[in-house]
Amino acid sequence: MASATQEPPAASGVEAPAARVLRAELGPQLRSVADFRGDLAITVERDAWVRAASLLRDHPQLDFKLFLDLCGVDQLDDDTDEGLRDRYEVVLHLYSVTHKHHVRLKTTAPEAAPDVPTLTGVYKGANWFEREAWDLYGIRFTGHPKLERLLTHDAFVGHPMRKDYPVGQRHVLKSPKVQLMDVPADSEHLLVNIGPSHPAMHGTFRVQALMDGETIAACEAEIGYMHRNFEKMAEVRTYWQIIPYTDRLNYCSSFMNGHGWALAVEKLLGIQAPPRAEAVRVILSEFSRIMDHIIAIGTNVVDLGAITPFFVMFRAREDIYELLDACCGARLTVSYVRIGGLAQDVPEDFEARCRRVMKSVQEVVDQADGLLTRNPIFTSRFKDVGAMGKDEALSWGWVGPCLRGSGVAYDVRKDHPYSGYEQYDFDVPVGTVGDCYDRYLVRMEEMRQSLRIIDQALRKLPSGPVIVDDKKVALPPKSEVYSNIEALMNHFKLVYDGILPPPGEVYGYTEGANGELGYYIVSRGAKHPWRVKVRPPCFNIYQAFPSMITGALLADAVAIIGGLNVIAGELDR
Repeated sequence: MASATQEPPAASGVEAPAARVLRAELGPQLRSVADFRGDLAITVERDAWVRAASLLRDHPQLDFKLFLDLCGVDQLDDDTDEGLRDRYEVVLHLYSVTHKHHVRLKTTAPEAAPDVPTLTGVYKGANWFEREAWDLYGIRFTGHPKLERLLTHDAFVGHPMRKDYPVGQRHVLKSPKVQLMDVPADSEHLLVNIGPSHPAMHGTFRVQALMDGETIAACEAEIGYMHRNFEKMAEVRTYWQIIPYTDRLNYCSSFMNGHGWALAVEKLLGIQAPPRAEAVRVILSEFSRIMDHIIAIGTNVVDLGAITPFFVMFRAREDIYELLDACCGARLTVSYVRIGGLAQDVPEDFEARCRRVMKSVQEVVDQADGLLTRNPIFTSRFKDVGAMGKDEALSWGWVGPCLRGSGVAYDVRKDHPYSGYEQYDFDVPVGTVGDCYDRYLVRMEEMRQSLRIIDQALRKLPSGPVIVDDKKVALPPKSEVYSNIEALMNHFKLVYDGILPPPGEVYGYTEGANGELGYYIVSRGAKHPWRVKVRPPCFNIYQAFPSMITGALLADAVAIIGGLNVIAGELDR
């Protein structure tokens, strides 16, 4: 059975609208159309790259206005002349909120001159993603306004995601970059570093601002302080071994990262976890969402000078940690999900524990609501600050509470249900202005809606196994391994050979705490994935931050960054 995250394929013999439109408009410049596990992938010539993306965005039958991701793929091991000529692929992921459909657009770049036209004139969000592809693969995007290093530093040599780049190669940065922007010699403006040591930047972000009094006249952001190249490590790890690494992405809601990874691999394999495992995944994901929103709101108001809501809300966060600990023995980075289910069943008193935590969450949400929502000091700092319109938010690639705060009701749980979300009744809150206050209200209401989902899931919690009964995917129980030679052989073979998915590529996506968390996986049938690309919600969101604070007060920049809830582990990977 295929994963619930896939989208239904077009009817037999009927070409998908995106492929039909591009074929009509591009003719022979459309090279191929593929559909694997419900994912539509269209490959075009480089000369048609910008036009194809523009058609996908602007054609009334398509309306792919939400920019999701852009990445590179290295096909070095193809020894044929054709393979070397087309060594690199550039892969673009888009979404149509109107038609509720994803599409993957691809083109190739030659090994000798990997040049691809920039998409920065089509989607604002393409800027940093193209810089990342240049940084990690050396793919040059002609016409890009600032094609520089992004995740690695200026002293780094080479492009680490290339297949011929040593996994263990390191380069030490001996002197930091002093200036992120050029300042005229006769300028009377003051250049100020906001972070990484400033408390509001949490030790992991740096923004350099050119100040005109209290107003930010211009600014530039620097990221990569926590970059460890998760995607390179994933290429030399088995599908199981990658699970603990996903915990380190958004470490404020780590269970959800593993949940998304498992669903993406299950989609690739064409399997689905048992109903009990899926229900537990939903329950713990929703508790993790609440915990993430608590951190977002609590730390944001601390940065603005209000400490009481922080102390109030973090009590419930601690209760959720104790629940996770009872399930798997870990609090922060849980590694509880497995491909095909869960590592083990939940404790016998799971429902009672969940009910106690739900009561705690309800109490602190109500208290925080009373402390903040109609507090004139709080509202004056948040209302009409950091406003983002829906069209601009889509172009940047915003998702989750930030996009919904801008009035776009896109939620993967509703529009593309997975793990049984289609059986739960809940609402998707949206804002009207798209400011800091709307983003706060959306998160507050989402916590209440998460409690609704958890309550329904507990009432329907089925019995049964928590991992698939598939010897090619799931390890046999330890008791059998110690007493049964066939189970021992199965255990040895599965650990040694690993999970062997079919060749192909999929994009698995879930509704993380900050929005659509995607995993693009390219498989060649081996126990290690050929390529793993994380679609990190924070990356698109934070990319807009310099633009948002230009022309704003310095004090407003602190309110805006906290409301965006950028998690450095997810941003930098």
